[in-house]
Amino acid sequence: MLSKHKHIFLGCASIALFMGMVGCASSSQNKELPILGEKEIISTSKDGIAQSDTSYHRIPQFRFVDQDSNWISNEDLKGKIYLADFFFTRCPTICPIMSKHMLEVAKHFQNEPRFAILSHTIDPDHDTPSVLKTYAQKLGAPDLWKFVNGPKATVYDIAGAAGYFSFATESPDAPGGFDHSGVFTLVDGKGHIRGVYSGIEMDSVKVAIQDIQQLLDKR
Repeated sequence: MLSKHKHIFLGCASIALFMGMVGCASSSQNKELPILGEKEIISTSKDGIAQSDTSYHRIPQFRFVDQDSNWISNEDLKGKIYLADFFFTRCPTICPIMSKHMLEVAKHFQNEPRFAILSHTIDPDHDTPSVLKTYAQKLGAPDLWKFVNGPKATVYDIAGAAGYFSFATESPDAPGGFDHSGVFTLVDGKGHIRGVYSGIEMDSVKVAIQDIQQLLDKR
């Protein structure tokens, strides 16, 4: 006999998403980082013995093009810890701050092959691979930092609750024509979300660096 039920894990990533707050982070490197998002508990019974298994929220399948015109997908990041965000190169508001802070993360881990960064443009018509490459070069982004382009609908969908617990959309009323969250999302080698941080607050980014190192140390 097989039964299953869902349990909503209201970690601070969920609270950040639905209440407009950001900053789900570990306060201590000795504390286990939670797996954030909805989880499904599958209960089974075999020979009269109750058993259960848990399925956690994972980043959906994706396939985007990076600044070097190479395809990048979940398979390329399998087993790697990575930090993801959403931006556009002509952004007149928070993106320059986010990029500056993400560069600090990239430099900190630039010699760590088990770590990567995935920055998704939300303006794919303008931000072609060549534009993204120029942007990356001007930033001085290390090789581990991938700037990716994909269909708007796909990028906007994966940004939200189905994916990274962030937000992105086209909006004629927003500065630059696009609206998006300033969060950085930490993903482990199994595609689970382990933290959500404010990309515009350096104190939060410092916690992200600590949490990335904690995940690396446990491997």
